[in-house]
Amino acid sequence: MLRVDGLSHRFGNRAVLSDLSFALDKGGFAFLTGPSGSGKTTLLRILHGSLPLQTGRALVAGHDLAALRPSKLYQLRRDVSVVFQDFKILPERTVVENVALPLTVRGTPKARIERRVASILTALRLTELAHRPCAELAGGEQQRVAIARAVVAGPRLMLADEPTGNLDWELSLRLLDILRQFSAHGTAILMATHNRALVAAAPDAMVITLGGGEADPGGFDVGQAAAPDAAAEATP
Repeated sequence: MLRVDGLSHRFGNRAVLSDLSFALDKGGFAFLTGPSGSGKTTLLRILHGSLPLQTGRALVAGHDLAALRPSKLYQLRRDVSVVFQDFKILPERTVVENVALPLTVRGTPKARIERRVASILTALRLTELAHRPCAELAGGEQQRVAIARAVVAGPRLMLADEPTGNLDWELSLRLLDILRQFSAHGTAILMATHNRALVAAAPDAMVITLGGGEADPGGFDVGQAAAPDAAAEATP
C-alpha cells in the first residue's frame, strides 16, 4: 500500500528529510511524529504529489511517484485522500454537499452518490446535520465532515495532517477511534501528530518518528509510544 525507500528532501541547503524508509500495508495504521520542522507535513505533501520526489523511491497506493507525470496526479489522488488540521471544508455548503464533492467531480451517478453519502454520514453520526451549512457546525462536527469527505470515495490510503490539533482531548480520542475503524475496513492511514498521549492511546499502531531532518535510528517502532508523565500532556 505504501512503501518509502531512502527518501530525502531539501529546501535549499536545509535537509528536511534524510534517507527515510518504511512500509505500511493495507489496513495499516501508523503515527507520524516529531517536533515542528522535522518534516511531517513535507512527507505527507510528497506522498500526495503536492511536492516533487527528490531522492529515493515511494510507492503510494500502487503509484510510483518517481514515474508519475504531473498530468496523471489525478490518478494518485483518486486513491489517496488527505484530512487537514484546518478542515478545508466549504463553509457555505451543507454537510451533504461537502461530503458528496469528491464523487460529484468524478461524475459518479446521482443514485450512487446518495447511497454512499448516506452510509458515510450514518457511520460518522452526521445524519441529523446533513442539510446544515458547515459554517454552523462546531469544530468536532466540521472535522467529522472533513473525514467523511476524505473516505466517501473509498481511498486506499488516507493521510491525516495533525487532524486533532484543534480538538479537545475527548474529541481527539473519538476521532482516533473513527480513523481506526476505517483502518479496520482496509484503508491504510498515516496520521501526523505531535501529541504523545494520543499515540499512547493506540499502543498497537506503528510509530514513525522524525527528528532533526532525518528519521530517528530504526526508522519506526511498533507499539513503543510512552505514556504521558503528566495530565497536561493529555491535552492536544
